Amino acid sequence: MAGEQKNTPDMAASSESEHAPPRKKANVRFAFACAILASMTSILLGYDIGVMSGASLFIKEDMKITDVEVEILLGILNLYSLVGSFAAGRTSDWIGRRLTIILAAVIFFVGAIMMGLSVNYPMLMAGRFVAGIGVGYALMIAPVYTAEVSPASSRGFLTSFPEVFINFGILLGYVSNYAFSRLRLQLGWRLMLGVGAAPSVALALMVLAMPESPRWLVMKGRLADAKVVLGETSDTAEEAATRLAEIKEAVAIPADLDGDVVAVPKRAGGERRVWKELILSPTPAVRRVLLSALGIHFFQQSSGIDAVVLYSPRVFQSAGITDKNKLLGTTCAVGVTKTLFILVATFTLDRFGRRPLLLASAGGMIATLVTLGLGLTVIGEDATGGGWAIAVSIASILAFVAFFSIGLGPITWVYSSEIFPLHLRALGCALGVGLNRVTSGVISMTFLSLSKAITIGGSFFLYAGVASLAWLFFFTYLPETRGRTLEQMGELFGIHNMAGDDDSAATRPPSPEEKITNYVEMYT
Repeated sequence: MAGEQKNTPDMAASSESEHAPPRKKANVRFAFACAILASMTSILLGYDIGVMSGASLFIKEDMKITDVEVEILLGILNLYSLVGSFAAGRTSDWIGRRLTIILAAVIFFVGAIMMGLSVNYPMLMAGRFVAGIGVGYALMIAPVYTAEVSPASSRGFLTSFPEVFINFGILLGYVSNYAFSRLRLQLGWRLMLGVGAAPSVALALMVLAMPESPRWLVMKGRLADAKVVLGETSDTAEEAATRLAEIKEAVAIPADLDGDVVAVPKRAGGERRVWKELILSPTPAVRRVLLSALGIHFFQQSSGIDAVVLYSPRVFQSAGITDKNKLLGTTCAVGVTKTLFILVATFTLDRFGRRPLLLASAGGMIATLVTLGLGLTVIGEDATGGGWAIAVSIASILAFVAFFSIGLGPITWVYSSEIFPLHLRALGCALGVGLNRVTSGVISMTFLSLSKAITIGGSFFLYAGVASLAWLFFFTYLPETRGRTLEQMGELFGIHNMAGDDDSAATRPPSPEEKITNYVEMYT
């Protein structure tokens, strides 16, 4: 098989590069700007994670709450965000991707104000509920919009932006903790939470300059508007025409039907059919797409990233740092490390591909979780004689977030947003985000209790075991998707009808020759 001459996407791109029209730099910059604006919604989640890691220390002291109440306070936002993530799928198909982003910002603004003005624990939880809905909207819509507006040549680069801004938001939250930690106890943590409303206001205003997603426009029959957006975000005019043709095929608009506004055929069964195709009775190919998306979302959170990021002050306390200012200052180093290394992934996703970065990321996470568990175990048994263990623990934390940020962090959002057929994408992405938030909530709401039950070192050994399972899953189950258009993912996974308007075509099993070809292409 090694001697076969196979025309892979990379080889095809290389052989055609001499004859391809030059990329339009203005269009690349415009797609870049759109991706940045859409991805800025992820700052909302990042800021909440970062600021709550430090604010919880002061909230516990001020409101006299227990560790269990702290766990619930920190983790419950992830469960609340389920409401927003599932509502976002329907909302974005109804009012469009752009207005959904604005709605997410408005909801989070209200939640941040409520948290900043809280006078007791129930009011604080109510603010968490509202903010969680806004976070759920933001998490679902940002990668979908970015994937739909990006040209294939830079989709991995642009679709990784949501994770970049999550990390930037975490860093802002850490800095906010440090900046307000010296204020009066009752005022400091309220300012930490309340200033989170500022990014949402700026975001809502800036998003007004964004165009609507071309795929949503075609779904609504607005072909003229879609052509304008595709012309502004594609590398070449030929690519814009190809993308339009693929989207029309995916939504079952005849190829020869043209005009400014056209009628879009409605599929029999509508939303019920989407649930049937994706959940109730999926084909083996669709089931594989769904399990790929759900699996990568599950392992992103179950490998313990929130235990490190959300409880980093507690972890550093266990590592021997007791002064609060030093704790928060050291925690800022976690935010800086995550932000720097996510930029590395952003610039290498489309160069090295998804699989190599995922496998390297998971492998590094396994090693650093083991060394972190070892260091914390030694400190727990000998708090006075483990100077080397303190250094190992701190270095392991920074290395862990670095390995997470070069692969599993950004690729989860890139991969899950690019593999679904168009008519299943909104629901598929919502399910992925839902599982992501549930898993994150479970980790967040059990870490302190788990640490007391099996020690904090034992907790990280457990996460290392989960990361090992993640590596095996990525290696055996996830094909490479670099360089493929969104609609070509159907061919990669064996989905022969992206529009879903012909059951016989959609359910036709591949021939033996097609199985061999698809298997080879998946892992090369």
